[in-house]
Amino acid sequence: MDNVKIGLLGAGTIGGSVIEVLQNNRDIISQRANTTIEIKKILVLPREIEGLQKRGLPATDNYDEILNDPEIKIIVELIGGVKPAKDFILKAMAHGKHVVTANKDVVAQFGHELFDAADKNQIDFLFEAAVGGAIPIIMPLKRSLTANKITEVLGIVNGTTNYMLTKMSDSGADYDTVLKEAQAHGYAEANPAADVEGKDAARKIAILASIAFNSRVKFEDVSVEGITSLTPEDISYAADLGYVVKLLAVGRDTELGVDVRVNPVLLPKTHPLASVSGVMNAVFVRGYPIDEAMFFGPGAGKPTASAVVSDIIEIARGLVRGTAGRFGCTCYHQREICPVEETVSSYYIRLLVDDKPGVLGKIASTFGNVDVSLKSVVQTRTEREDHVELVVITHEVKHKNILEAQAALKVLSVVDKIINVLRVE
Repeated sequence: MDNVKIGLLGAGTIGGSVIEVLQNNRDIISQRANTTIEIKKILVLPREIEGLQKRGLPATDNYDEILNDPEIKIIVELIGGVKPAKDFILKAMAHGKHVVTANKDVVAQFGHELFDAADKNQIDFLFEAAVGGAIPIIMPLKRSLTANKITEVLGIVNGTTNYMLTKMSDSGADYDTVLKEAQAHGYAEANPAADVEGKDAARKIAILASIAFNSRVKFEDVSVEGITSLTPEDISYAADLGYVVKLLAVGRDTELGVDVRVNPVLLPKTHPLASVSGVMNAVFVRGYPIDEAMFFGPGAGKPTASAVVSDIIEIARGLVRGTAGRFGCTCYHQREICPVEETVSSYYIRLLVDDKPGVLGKIASTFGNVDVSLKSVVQTRTEREDHVELVVITHEVKHKNILEAQAALKVLSVVDKIINVLRVE
């Protein structure tokens, strides 16, 4: 094959960067793919066509021009969202075209349908850029680590929230202040809900857990908690106790099924993920025989083009060798999802309590009555003259026991308020 022609859907931040990479690295890409990769047509909005054409780029606002072009072998979907991206992908597969996407929404919610369509049509469906931006993690899990039994995948996979928590830690600023700063820098959207409520990270861990544990984990399976309840005080107390606060995407292989969730956690400062700051992303993998490995890098924006173009090259190599359709779905197990109430963790609990003798004993007894063992109790700054804050760290316990403890503490006369409850990894 002298060349492989592609159809590019979208020329925004990532799409524009893909164009640049294919142009600027043309020689080394051709050598590595053993063929020339050519953009045959770019799908954009009508108002964008003229601008691309002035740059000598072939643009259209009609998807059928790409879909029905027999020379186009690979369609690269970079428009994002569910509609019309999902329909575009399925139509491409039905026409026998290979697909590359960076679309975490579509993969997390409709992976089963997409993989079945890819298998039916014997085409490759690659999505390295859907998790971790430029970080290679999908293909390593599918290929490089296939000899391993993966038991745990932990990820800092949302740059917006990681930037915000880093700023809160470094400056002591509150949530609202750092959110405005993140928006000013373009790290957070005008409506940041998908990021700060943990939904973006939940989509990504659904994808990672599906691959790591060879099961079908959907976005709806993920227990999600965001960072909106965090305060500078929580982050300060965590630092004093030897932890940093991170929004962590968690996937674990347990006896009760796949434990999959997103929540803010206190992470020991000695953990490899604790040093991941700013908008950077990282994924930590534990398994046998690899033991531990971490993948680190930029998680969004222009560097994401690295993963997209790598997927294009991989498919182009297969086309040259006549070995397409090699990367099918690896979700061959039907695993249960571990109920969140049965998940196990240590916990940080911050309370506002009466400042008088006997209070600590009553609180310790309340925890003990629901089988929650306390690892440490620290009396902190006084909020009011007759009240103090207590920070409690528990030993590992099931989540349902913590819910019982919270219910009991709320009706305890010496407890004025449960300020926050966070997991400790």
